Parts: sequence; C-alpha cells; structure tokens
Amino acid sequence: MHLSPSFAHLRLARIIVPLPLLFVAGSLLLRGQQSELRLSDAVSQAIEKYGSVQVSEAQVEEAAASLRLARTAYLPRVDAIAQANRATRNNVFGLQFPQGLPTVSGPPLEQNSTSSVWGSSVGFLVAWEPFDFGLRKANEDVARFAERRASASVLRSRHEIAALASDSYLTILAAEQTFQQAEASVRRAEVFERVVEGLVNAKLRPGVEHSRARAESAAARTQRIQARRAIDVAKALLARLLNMDPATLSLNPGRLSESPPATAAPRIDVAAHPVTREQDAAVEEAAARIRATEKAWVPRIHVLGSVYARGTGARASGETFGGVNGLGPNIHNWAAGVGVTLPIMEKPALRAKRDVEAARFRGENKKRQQLIADLSGQWNAALASLAASREIAANMPDQVEAARATERQALARYRAGLGNAVDVADAQRQLTQAEIEYAVARLSIWRALLGVAKAQGEVESFAREVSQ
Repeated sequence: MHLSPSFAHLRLARIIVPLPLLFVAGSLLLRGQQSELRLSDAVSQAIEKYGSVQVSEAQVEEAAASLRLARTAYLPRVDAIAQANRATRNNVFGLQFPQGLPTVSGPPLEQNSTSSVWGSSVGFLVAWEPFDFGLRKANEDVARFAERRASASVLRSRHEIAALASDSYLTILAAEQTFQQAEASVRRAEVFERVVEGLVNAKLRPGVEHSRARAESAAARTQRIQARRAIDVAKALLARLLNMDPATLSLNPGRLSESPPATAAPRIDVAAHPVTREQDAAVEEAAARIRATEKAWVPRIHVLGSVYARGTGARASGETFGGVNGLGPNIHNWAAGVGVTLPIMEKPALRAKRDVEAARFRGENKKRQQLIADLSGQWNAALASLAASREIAANMPDQVEAARATERQALARYRAGLGNAVDVADAQRQLTQAEIEYAVARLSIWRALLGVAKAQGEVESFAREVSQ
C-alpha cells in the first residue's frame, strides 16, 4: 500500500508533534514530584542551603587553618639573604642605638670621600627553638579548642535550622488542616443562608434573619481567607529556608498524617545537646588561653647558625678597586651560637592579660550553667506540653460530637420554627471551632514531640523517624 506524500506527512506529524507535549508533561510531573517534600527532606535541604550553616562551616575551615599555623611554630626559621649595592665606604667610630640607617663595617678613615664602590652579600640564617617550656604547645591547644568550638558551632547551627524547618513544616500542615475546616464552615454557612433565604422569601421568617445568615457566611469566608494566608506565610518561611519558590512547595506528611504512637517518657542528656557541646568547647578554649598566657613569660632560647659571604671593592686602608670588584662575594664566614631572651618588662602586661582571660573563663562557665538550666526548663516544658496535648486529643472526639449534635438540633429547631438564626449561627461557629481544634490536635502532639526533640538536641533524628 502506497501513501501519498501529503498523507505520509500528516501521519508523521501526528507522531512527532505530541513528543514535545510529552516532554513538557513529563518535566512538569517530575518537578511536582521533586517539590513534594517529606519532613526529613525539608530538614536536610534547609541544612544544606541555609546561610548560617555555611558560615559555621567556613569558620571551621578558618579554625583548622589557624591550628596548622600554630603547629608551624615548631619548625626552624631559615632566612636566605642576598644583596648588591653601590655606596661610599666612609665609617665613623662610636655607638648608636639600633635604627633603620644603613651601617658601614670596617675601620674609620681619616677623611671623607665621595667615591663609591660595589658591595655584595649572600648568606643563610637559621634560628631554631629546641624547647620553650610548653609555650608552643599551649598556643597549639588554643587553636585546637578553637577548632573544636567551631565544629560544635556547626552542629548547633544544624540543630537550630532543623528545628526551624520542622516547626515551619508542622505550621503548614496545621494551617492546611485549618483551611479544610474553614472550607467546610463556608459550605455549611452557605447552605444555611439558602435555607433562611427560602423561608424569608416565603414570608415565614423576618428579613433580619437573612441578613444575619449572610453575615455568618461572610465571616466564614473571612476565616477561610485567614487560613489561606496562614498557609502562604508558613510556606514562605519554609521556602526561604529551602531557597525555593513557595508556589512549588508541596508537602508529603508521611507519618505526620497519623496519630502519634504512645511512648514512654524519654530521657535527656543535657551534656550531649549541641548547644552544651559548643559551650563546653568555649570553656575549654578559655582555659587554654589562660594556660597560654601563663606560659608567655618564659625564657626564649634559640639555637642560631649562619653561613654568609661578603664582597667589597675597598680595602681597610681606604684604597678602592675599580670595575666590578665587590659585586661578587670574596670573604666568607660562618657562625653558631645560642640566644636567650626574657621579656622582663612584659610581666605586668601578661598578668593583666591573664586576668582578662580568667574573667572570660568565669563568664563562659556561668553561661554554661545558665544554658543547662534553660535546657532543663525547656525539657520540663516540652514534657508538660506533650502530656497536655495527648489529653486534649483524647478529649476532642467527644467535644466534636457534642458540637455536631448541638448544630443539628439548632438547625432542626430552626426549621421547625422553634429557634432563630442566632442559635444556629452560634452552634455552627462552635462546631467549626471544635473541628479545627480536633484537626490540629494530632499535629499538636507531633509539635510537642518536636519540642521534646529540640530539648534533646535530636531534631534530625525526629525528622528521619517520622518520614519513614
């Protein structure tokens, strides 16, 4: 069977044209799947992308580099020197305090001369401190504890961002539950408004009741708008942590959509909390600074060695050589010795510096005590909140059922002409409030469990567990 060219092109177009549409649909589907986040995904992405954690990690790198710098103090110092100059050779006898003026070696001459000669020098100077009474070790300890503190700061930043992301995640879920109940309230109010409108039109009810029913419908719509705004605000906060567009944010609650299991009262180890670890490192760093200050006033002993050569275009008698004499070294020397220095007048300054570091150490200790007290208070408050949330959730079914029965009775009395619109409106508002509280009661337990995880310092573990 042969197809005409036009018919063949038409068949080919039917095959090829839908392909871009399939690619677009597939990309949109993948994008939707990527933006649907479990709590563990939100926490991990927030930790990866939020700036405070990255700043803390950069501080760790800085502290590690400072530690490597402190360790270089154990190495000997070797300086290579090379110089070439053209200068006069006049010299004068006498003493002068060290300063920045160039010096001339050799005996003084009886007359000044403006003639100049070449001079040169090359050499090596080695200085090594074989022992220092623990000064370099103390400075290395300061750098090591500073690195430990920076690493603890990363863990603390991760904990704070994980807690903020988890709290925002639960806030979105609670706002969505509130919105669903507000939507149901709008439908109930609109149904009641139509019932009242029919009765008013039939001259069975006064017109004021229709106005009241319309007001209740408007109030229900306002409540729905407020619930929608709460969702948008919560999504904006979480999207800021994740560095993404709030409009593409979709949540997969996982176990958060279920009732939390009843578990035994957990334990807390305050010393293992990221905040406590960071403060412990700060205390250790302050103690290391005190030890380094105490080691600063010790003799500094250096083993010195030098090999050098010099060249000059002049003799001791004042006679000068011509040409390029002196550009190349022609006299060599070597030297070896030991140098000892003791900063005698630095003792008062070092004593004052030690007082500063001691005051810092006491302050860091007091801060640690306050942090432990705060964490213990947060722990007790989290346990109390968890117990109360479980009791409220257990009581909510009875409250909702009673509110529904009240609303049905009020509506039945109204239809029978035994009640008024105010009674129905009050019953519907109570039902809406009870349904909202019931909807968020389960999430309130999860939020209380999150508070317990915050006090324990295990928010990331909590997020992974509820996302399984």
